[in-house]
Amino acid sequence: MTNNDIVPGFDDEKDESLKIKLQKVNEVDGCLVLYLTGYIDTYNSNYFQKRVAKAIEAGFIRLIFQCGGLNYVSSTGIGSFTAFLKSVKPRGGDLVLLEIQPKVFEVFQLLGFSQFFNIKDNLEESIDFFRSGSPTEKTSVFPKIFSCPICSKKLKAVKPGRFRCSECKTILAIDNAGQVFLG
Repeated sequence: MTNNDIVPGFDDEKDESLKIKLQKVNEVDGCLVLYLTGYIDTYNSNYFQKRVAKAIEAGFIRLIFQCGGLNYVSSTGIGSFTAFLKSVKPRGGDLVLLEIQPKVFEVFQLLGFSQFFNIKDNLEESIDFFRSGSPTEKTSVFPKIFSCPICSKKLKAVKPGRFRCSECKTILAIDNAGQVFLG
């Protein structure tokens, strides 16, 4: 099955710096895996956005980006992912990023975007994420009451991020799932 069989006209335009292979997920409605190989920068991000927009127009609103073969993403590239999220969310869709290489993930973190995206380790987890319904239905873990792992003082976090324990001044980090780490 070619990309054009899945999304008509998808391969009308190609770019050597970024290869995209599509795979339809039959067990989840409107779900598509996009295998990305290469890099996304200022020069090819427009191409990337146009290809993915085509998939979204074709009705794919649950997008899984397989990023294992992606060795570089500039801030413009990350802007593209944000645009896709804005495009599919109102339609009840979402996106998942898979197997992000550490140096690529670093860019997401530096720009403060890592918390907006669902990041999974494998395809099965990603498909389950969509199978279990839309993420907007899940209840937020915040505000979260927890004990400082160092001095056991009761603390409250209203959102994910980094902060100091008011008692022992240890820097702590709390992720989207409400897990606490030494920051």
